[in-house]
Parts: sequence; structure tokens; C-alpha cells
Amino acid sequence: MQLPLISTATQHYAGEAPVGQTGRGLLAVPDKLRASYFAVADAQQQKDLGQFLTPPHVADLMAEMFQCRTRRIRLLDAGAGMGILSAAFIRRQLMRDTPPSHIEVNAYELDKALLDGIEKTFEECRSACAARGVGFSATVRNTDFLAEGSEMLRNDFFSLTSETFDAAIVNPPYGKLSTTSAGYRLLRSVNAETTNLYTAFLNLIIGLLKSGGELVAITPRSFCNGPYFKPFRQNLLREMSFREIHVFDSRTAAFKHDKVLQENIILHAIKDGKSPRTIRVSQSGGADGDTIRTRVLPANAVASPDDPEAFIHIPTSDRHLAARDQVCALEATLATLGLTVSTGRVVDFRSREYLCQEPDRSTAPLIYPCHFHGLFVRWPKYPARKPNAIVNNSHTANLLVPSGVYVLTKRFTSKEERRRVVACIYAPEHVAPGQAGFENHVNYIHAHGQGLEMVLAKGLWAFLNSSSLDLYFRQFNGHTQVNATDLRNVRFPTQNQLSRIGSRIGDETLPQEQIDKIITEELKA
Repeated sequence: MQLPLISTATQHYAGEAPVGQTGRGLLAVPDKLRASYFAVADAQQQKDLGQFLTPPHVADLMAEMFQCRTRRIRLLDAGAGMGILSAAFIRRQLMRDTPPSHIEVNAYELDKALLDGIEKTFEECRSACAARGVGFSATVRNTDFLAEGSEMLRNDFFSLTSETFDAAIVNPPYGKLSTTSAGYRLLRSVNAETTNLYTAFLNLIIGLLKSGGELVAITPRSFCNGPYFKPFRQNLLREMSFREIHVFDSRTAAFKHDKVLQENIILHAIKDGKSPRTIRVSQSGGADGDTIRTRVLPANAVASPDDPEAFIHIPTSDRHLAARDQVCALEATLATLGLTVSTGRVVDFRSREYLCQEPDRSTAPLIYPCHFHGLFVRWPKYPARKPNAIVNNSHTANLLVPSGVYVLTKRFTSKEERRRVVACIYAPEHVAPGQAGFENHVNYIHAHGQGLEMVLAKGLWAFLNSSSLDLYFRQFNGHTQVNATDLRNVRFPTQNQLSRIGSRIGDETLPQEQIDKIITEELKA
């Protein structure tokens, strides 16, 4: 599939443009309050609330994305913090040649320690609006947005009056949401259930927007793939149409005070159910003053309507586009190859009594990611913090796989690793005869429970470790986890192509350049 580049552009974030004396201070006020808060904040409370306060340059970048030009604007700011996102939105609206006649803000913040800061920020907003002849009103609600948003959406006899908004700007809380929690039950009552706080907030916001309403949100990139977020992606793509996505090159620069390790993106979408022809994809390092690079891509290069998993791809370079072209053109999947990928069956803390540091005649090899070593697994590993073996008896029989050749991948990679997908071959002749155990942090590819032919395994190893697959995978995978579902949905070379690739690989690990050369030559043949 050819994915033409529509256009590219480069710009610089130039700080705050003048909007009168009060306008220039709109972002400075909440930022100063934010700095004071960090000086005394309870780190554990911040973690419990999933709280990461938005820096001013990020808030301004988000506010600049809005297209709304209505005379009266109702803005929703769920998880408002010190109110910097609302201030950034108002600042950008006041910069219009003809500003709106009235802006109404509805802000939600659960942390009482932030309420005085929000009030001070909104007083500055009121003054700035007055200077431009714009009416301003704000409601700050110190309550749980999940509860109140669900009530508004339910719109039954006992619920709050349903409200709709022209725009929503949000940096939602990050954190897991238990399926047994009250919040999850509330979400389920309005068909918005999800297992993460940030997607819960977005689900509710989407429901509360008017037709044509706009959403700008900064979130982890993790929703772009994986089975847990599939219902959310389907709802997002059904109800909203993307206009712009911004990617940060650095995991830490944008939220340097909060030690954020997630990859974050900013998304701008409109509630109209229409698929745009193109989507802007921009990127920057994440720090204040960084260059912003922009390209405009066909919409189906980001979210294909034919993808049953509704993955969201974010290509940010010509190399990404070339990798996507190459992988999307492949004809096979694991299923059509007659192969399956599973997660290792040994959960070590549940099987602790059967794990051994030293293998003997009563044990089977136990393979962790630490045993990966280039082309083949290196086992046993000394010294090692992980056990090397598992007792082979009736209690562990269902945890072991039959003797054979398997292609393994790490389920989690460290952010320092060069590749997101890291593969290795398990071969009994290089380890030990008989059954083996694969720990739960390992995925293994097999032929319906049995091992693979070595030439096929080597072909799979090379493809999984190729630069093309790595670049392709990073476009929709925003974290360091590689799920079995992700591998099931990746396209693979055909059986003949994999065999030709495998036949060119001996018993020594190849350098990356050689792997890529073999893949490129055989896929073009």
C-alpha cells in the first residue's frame, strides 16, 4: 500500500504572542502556582490521583490546535489542575481578530489543594477577557468527573441535567481502573467502560461534546494498540475524526518535573463522524522552544477503516512511511502460516516452589528474557538473579512445552534497547533435550503447540529483528510492551520468503545491517 506524503512544514514554538498586558500573563500565573505546588506536593498523593500538571508551552501547543470560531463557547476542562489548559485556550481565543462574545468554562478538579490556584487563574482569565470585551464565566467543581460525567450522560430521572460542550481540553489522570471499582460500574452504566483512567475521561468527554465539538487531549500513546484499548479505539474512531496528532521525541522533556516515562501524544479530533482526507502529524522534542516538524498524511495512513483491531499508526518520517509500505505489502500472517503465538506459561511467583537455580536431571530449562543472546538462547546463565530451571513433574506438566524449536520474543523491552521487538531462537540442541518452560515475560511462536523447522525459525528471527518491522511497530506501539495480539496482527513474509531468508542465516548472530540487507533482498525477489 503506497502512502504518499501530502506536505511537510517546519516551525518553531515562539512563546507567547502579545494579547495586551493581562493576556501575556495568562500562562505565567498558573505556571508560577504550579511551581509552588511542586515544592510542597505529596508525591504519593500525586501518584494516587494520576496527576501530572501541564507545562505552559505544552498547554499553548494544545490550545493552538482548536479551530472553533463560534460566538459563544462552552469549554470543558476535566482534571483542571491549576487551570493552565483553560487559560491557554482562552488566551488563544483572545488572539483571534474577532474573539468570541462569551466563554464559559466548566472545570473539574478532585484535589482540594489546587482549588485556590484555579480560582486565581480564572480571575486572570476574567480580566483578560474583559480587556477584549469578552464575557467570561467559570464553574469549578471539586468532585469526581467520572461520577458526574456518567450522570450527565445517563440523563435519566435521577441524574444531572445533560450538558453538552463546544470544546474540551484535557490532561486526564493516568492510572488503572479496576473492573470491580465504583468508577468502572458508573462507566458501564453509560456504555463507556474501560480499564484506564485516561481513556475513561476521554470516553465521557466524547459523549458530552456537541456535534462538531472539538477535543484536544494529551495522553499516553498506549491506547494506539493492544486488546485492552480496542473498545476505546473503536469508540474514538466511530465518534470522532482526527485532525492532528503531535508526538514528542523525548519521553521526559515535556513533563520533566514529573518523571513521566510513558510516550505521550497530543490528539485533536472533532465530533462529526466524518473521515477527513488528511491528518496533520507533528513532532517535537518536547522542551520549550523545540522545533516543531509537521507533515500532512492521508487519513488511512493513520487509522485504516479496514483494520479490525482499529490500530492507530503515527508515522513521523520518510523511513516510517517506507517501513509501513514494506510491511503492509506482505501477504501472510502467523495464522495463514499455520503458526500461533502464545505467552509463556510459567508465572514465577505462582510456581516458586518448583523453580531452581541449578538444573539437574529432574528439571527442565526455564527461559527468561535474560537468556536471550543474539540468534540463540544462551542457557544456563551465571551469575543470574533468575532461576535457570523448573522441576519437571506432574505439578508442572501443564507449564512446559514439548521439545522443539521455538521463536521467542520479549514481552517487555527496556527503553534503552535499540529495538521494540526482540526475538531469539530456542533450540534444544543449543540448550538441553526434552521439554522446556517459558516464563510469562516471553512470547513464543509455535506450530499449534509443536516446534518449528529451523530454517523457518531463522527466517522469522530475522524478520522480527529487522529495522523495517521495528520502525513499523513503533508507529502504533507507544510503550515497551509487545503483546501476543500485536504479533498476531502484524503481516509477515510468505512461507517461501521466510525459508529463503532463513537459508541465508548460519549459526552466528548477524549484525543489524546484514539482517536488513537479507530482508530487503528477499522481499524484493
